Amino acid sequence: MTLAVSAIVLAVGVPSFQNLIQNQRLTAAINQFVGALALARSEAIKRGVRVTLCKSADGQCCAGGGGYHQGWIVFADPNGDLIRQSPNCSNVSVASHSEPLVRVHQPLVGGLSLIGNQNVAEFISFVPAGVSQLSNGAFQAGTVTLCARGYAASARRLVLGRGGRVRVERVEPASRVGC
Repeated sequence: MTLAVSAIVLAVGVPSFQNLIQNQRLTAAINQFVGALALARSEAIKRGVRVTLCKSADGQCCAGGGGYHQGWIVFADPNGDLIRQSPNCSNVSVASHSEPLVRVHQPLVGGLSLIGNQNVAEFISFVPAGVSQLSNGAFQAGTVTLCARGYAASARRLVLGRGGRVRVERVEPASRVGC
């Protein structure tokens, strides 16, 4: 009898516990990204120069292709070209001065995918006024979606608004945001 009750409790409890763990992983990952955006915004205000967050696989240079799940960097970008100037970056033609790294974030693990839509697919950049801006001076807004491979119950969507503020939405089911 005890074994039967234990089996029933496990059959009901284990899937719920797995959902709890997966939701906590999604929440932790999106909170790390939100924290990096808040840091970039506050550093832009404090330093009085543009500060950019871009995806980076090597922790040194902005990388094209893939998503933010490969890792990201936050760097001071006084020339506003949205590309980190550094002797370590091969896509930089003249590395006369290096733009300082503010923070490096390693890749996300466990099958997580973090991908931005058109305006925020490659970078998110803040100017000294604390607003997000594209290189042409237009405001930058968009969404970044966090999904977990094999987990269709929910996803997270970060929405970057016109003034540079972010909010996070929980999306259920994950298929509503293309996961």
